[in-house]
Amino acid sequence: MGEILILHGWGSCAKNWQRVKDGLENGGYRVFVPDLPGFGDNPPLEKAWLVDDYVEWVKDYGEKNNISQFFLLGHSFGGNIAFKFALKYPERIEKLVLVDPALIRVKNAKREIMAKMAKILKLFAFLPFYCSVRKIFYRFIVRSDYPDTEGSMRETYLRVVKEDFSGLVSDISVPTLLIWGERDKITPLKDGYFIKERIARAVLEVLPGVGHSSQSENPELLIETILKHL
Repeated sequence: MGEILILHGWGSCAKNWQRVKDGLENGGYRVFVPDLPGFGDNPPLEKAWLVDDYVEWVKDYGEKNNISQFFLLGHSFGGNIAFKFALKYPERIEKLVLVDPALIRVKNAKREIMAKMAKILKLFAFLPFYCSVRKIFYRFIVRSDYPDTEGSMRETYLRVVKEDFSGLVSDISVPTLLIWGERDKITPLKDGYFIKERIARAVLEVLPGVGHSSQSENPELLIETILKHL
């Protein structure tokens, strides 16, 4: 029936997609879920990467595994990679499946306020409880993976979050399925509607009661939704 390549999100790994992989394979597909460079069982990157570097890695991975044309699914940061891969190598893709992708990075008032708060927080770096407060701030207020990164991975993260794809969305030419968690607080549902309006014939499926990580929150619903559209 075809082959599916799944790209996990930032801070995730292949094993977090095992239940989805099993479900899609039960549906008759051959499924590949690699650990992206710098994640899972792979060592941290030796130098900082851009999304473009991950795109080329995906291209090489496909060639090494003899998958010349496939369904490409990307979640969150993996959705960014899948999106840019679809722009550069559309002939390789049967269908693009974006699950809560982090494509929209446009500055807004809330992000400006968060940036100012982060600068103010740095003024208290001399306090003994600074690190704990900083982690809480980024994890629960900013909702960022920044404090969990270091070295080249931190620099990679900073490069990734600066890249906004909102102006490129309408350039996608391949069949596209958007899957979005109704309660996603990291990449809000309004981003899904924005993207759907700009990709010709794109289909948007909203998963009720689900947040940003449908692969763990409701993998059965995610599998059912994917199979319905492949």
